[in-house]
Amino acid sequence: MKVLVINCGSSSLKYQLIDSDTKQAIAVGICERIGMEMGCLKHTPAGRDKIVIDAKMENHDVAVSMVLNALTDKEYGVINDLSEIQAVGHRVVHGGEKFAQSTLITDEVIKAIEECNDLAPLHNPANLIGIKACKNLMKDIPMVAVFDTAFHQTMPEKAYLYALPLDYYNKYKIRKYGFHGTSHSYVSARLAEFCGLDINNSKLIVCHLGNGASISAVVNGKSVDTSMGFTPLAGLVMGTRSGDIDPSIVEFIAKKENMSIDEIMHLLNKESGVQGMSKVSSDFRDINAAMNAGNENARIAFDVFVYRVVHYIGAYVACMNGVDAIAFTAGVGENDPKVRYDVCQYLGYLGINIDEEANKLRGEEVMISTPDSKVKVAVIPTNEELAIAKETVALISKK
Repeated sequence: MKVLVINCGSSSLKYQLIDSDTKQAIAVGICERIGMEMGCLKHTPAGRDKIVIDAKMENHDVAVSMVLNALTDKEYGVINDLSEIQAVGHRVVHGGEKFAQSTLITDEVIKAIEECNDLAPLHNPANLIGIKACKNLMKDIPMVAVFDTAFHQTMPEKAYLYALPLDYYNKYKIRKYGFHGTSHSYVSARLAEFCGLDINNSKLIVCHLGNGASISAVVNGKSVDTSMGFTPLAGLVMGTRSGDIDPSIVEFIAKKENMSIDEIMHLLNKESGVQGMSKVSSDFRDINAAMNAGNENARIAFDVFVYRVVHYIGAYVACMNGVDAIAFTAGVGENDPKVRYDVCQYLGYLGINIDEEANKLRGEEVMISTPDSKVKVAVIPTNEELAIAKETVALISKK
């Protein structure tokens, strides 16, 4: 089955056409600068050169139309006509408590997603624009919403509730939701398979370390805790996000710097993390290069990042009363051997030993723990688009 996977932002639209049988992308691309003076479509058919088309895209309907034209183009297309697309899978950031799993998109589902807009005001409205644009242009093709938050809906109350008056949960649904769920679901299942573990009798930790970063604790295939919270700002130190801080810091900085709440939130989301600490970059390649050149701020930022990862791994080992395997995934987790090595140096008490040669590999699925390690540690490249395609096929097949 050919599945079109759509990840729609406010001014961009990423897509992949995936063959669910071979699990390979037939074409990938992105529409950029939608709604601006001049936009751009970058389209790469599998095994061929990237095509770049500059064109004004007034709205997402125009962008989706350009994508469909690119996929069916006689010169650089990959299918003869749109009838070959049998389903569309949409990434939706926030499903609140309404969606504990992926779902076929109906008018009622669209309304329910709209009701979650308050919880993800930057992302959900954009996701919905993409859904509506696709429905306008592909009326008869079934579509599925796959939610970033859904995998974590199995967390127990003791993990997801904050110690605020319960009125705020009852009125506004303020609680931990967690994100990167599609990645955590895919990687945890693959980790169990790769390590020869029974997913239904396993304790796993997934470290999704990218510009955005989160860790999950997964027991018997179900998420029981995760580091992101009500928003993706909580938890680990990230590229530009602070992660966990004492809430009183918000008031303290506001008074000292005469800053508004909006300005503080911008500071915490866009000007903090390893970029804010290092004053170098949010990219760990730049951080590593700066450290090697003797930059002390870069070293501090790196060490703080690693320590927070270790902090959460230790917490989740305690919460699960043990761990069978740990996965590193996403941009940093898959490609930064020093991050992986430094994290694992704290975990000797778990009987973890790292194979330094295997750990040098980047972007590959590999066991980086030694055969005598009591806990298996692996690099498992994430593939959120393939995970969305698989969820979509599973739901369509049930129809």
